Amino acid sequence: MVDSNGAVDLRTAVPKGPKGYENENASIGTQWWSSLDTYEETPELRWPLNIYNYDRMRRQDAQVIQVLRAVMLPIRRTPWRIDPNGAPDEVVEHVANDLGLPIVGQSARPLTRVRNRFDWNEHLRLALLSLVFGHSFFEQVYSVTPDGPNGALRAHLQDLQWRPPRTIARIDVAADGDLVAIRQQGLVGGKTEVDIPASQLVAYITDREGGNWLGQSLLRPAYKFWLLKDRLLRVQAQTIDRNGMGFPVYTAPEVPLTVQGEDRTRLEQSYIDAGFGIASGMRAGENAGASISAGAKLALLGVEGQLPDADKPIRYYDEQIAKAVLANFLSLGGDNSTGSYALGDTFQDFFTLSLQSVALDLATTATRHVVEDIVDLNYGTDVPAPRIVFDEIGSRHPVTAGAINALVLCGAITMDDPLEEYLRTTYGLPPRDPKTARSIGPKTAPNAAPDGTAGGGTAS
Repeated sequence: MVDSNGAVDLRTAVPKGPKGYENENASIGTQWWSSLDTYEETPELRWPLNIYNYDRMRRQDAQVIQVLRAVMLPIRRTPWRIDPNGAPDEVVEHVANDLGLPIVGQSARPLTRVRNRFDWNEHLRLALLSLVFGHSFFEQVYSVTPDGPNGALRAHLQDLQWRPPRTIARIDVAADGDLVAIRQQGLVGGKTEVDIPASQLVAYITDREGGNWLGQSLLRPAYKFWLLKDRLLRVQAQTIDRNGMGFPVYTAPEVPLTVQGEDRTRLEQSYIDAGFGIASGMRAGENAGASISAGAKLALLGVEGQLPDADKPIRYYDEQIAKAVLANFLSLGGDNSTGSYALGDTFQDFFTLSLQSVALDLATTATRHVVEDIVDLNYGTDVPAPRIVFDEIGSRHPVTAGAINALVLCGAITMDDPLEEYLRTTYGLPPRDPKTARSIGPKTAPNAAPDGTAGGGTAS
C-alpha cells in the first residue's frame, strides 16, 4: 500500500509473521525425530542408535580418533578472549570474570581457583563433542550475589552443565524451527524424566538444517568406510592366526598286514587319534617338539596359492575417513603413501580454514546464548554485549631471539621487565639479580647516533 505522499505504508507492506514452517513434523506435533529421521537410509544411524555407533567409532578406531583430535585440539589450543564490542567496562569485566577469559588488548588475567567455578576449557572440550554426535546440549546454572553497585544483586554464571546425548529422550521443536525444550531420561529428583526449556539451554549443533536439532555428525560420511575396515581387520587377523605358522598335518604309519579285520580298524583309529593329539597340541616355544612312531609323518603345510592382501583396502578406507574432515594430509608420509608434501600443504590450508569455520560457529553460539544471557539478566536487553573471539588458528609464529631483536630495533615493541623475564624463561637463563647486575653500556641500537637516534643514512 502507498499513502497520498507516495510512500510505502510499512504497517501493511511489511510481513509480520511467517506463513511457512521449518519443522518438517510441525503438522503432527513438535517431536522432531519421528518423521525427519526416517530419511536416514542406514537403520543403525537413525537416532538414537547413531549415538551408540558414533561412540563406538571414536573409541575403537585409531584413524577416527586421530582425525577427531586433528579437528578438536587446534581449536582447544588457540587462545580465546572477550572482545568488548562497544560494551560498558562493567559489563565486559562481568562477562570476563564469569567465563574466566582474558579481555582483548589487556594483559593476562591472574589465574583464580577453578574449583566450583566455570571452566571454559572444559566447556569447549565438551562442546566440540557436537562434531561427534551432531549435538551437544548444556544447561545454564547461575548464582546470585550482592556484589553490584551499592550491594545490588548480580547473576553470575556458575556452570554450564553438559547433558550427555545418551540421556536425551526427546527434542521439542516449534513450527518455525526454534528449539522448545529437551527431555532427559533417568532418575532426577525422583522423576524418571525431566524437561529443560530452551531458555536454560546452550545448544551446539553441527550442520543444523531447519528444525533438525540433532544435527549431523562429522563421522556420518565416514561410517561406511569404518564399517568395512572393521570387518576387513577381523578377517585379516583371522587369516594371520590360521595361516601365519602353517597348518600341522599328521600322517599315520601303515598298519602291518598281519593285522586284519576289526583289530586293523581299531589300530588305524588309534594311530589317527594319537596323531591328532600331537598336531592339535603343537605350539612354538624353546622346548617345543613332537615324537612320532616309525613310518609316521608330521608337517606344517602352508596355504597353496596367494592370500588376499587386506593392507591396501584398509589404507584406502583410512584415507576416506580422513577425507570426511578434509584431513587428507594425515595420510601422507606413510610407508606406502602417495602424493607430494607440497600437496599436503595445500590440503592443510583447506583443513585450517575448516577449523576456523568450526571455531566461529562455537564462538557465535556461545556469544548468543551465554554472553548475551548474562548481559540480559544483569543489565537489560538494550545494553551492548561483548563477544567471544579467538586467535586465528595456525597464526602463531615461533618467537626467536632474532625476531625479538628486530622488533625492538624497529620500535615495534619496547624492552621492559616482563619481556626480559619472558626471554630468560624461554631460553633457560637464570633469573635477573639486581645485586649482581653489571652495566654494559647504554642500551642503544647498533650504528646509533651520539644522541641515541638510529643512524645509517637517510630515506630517499
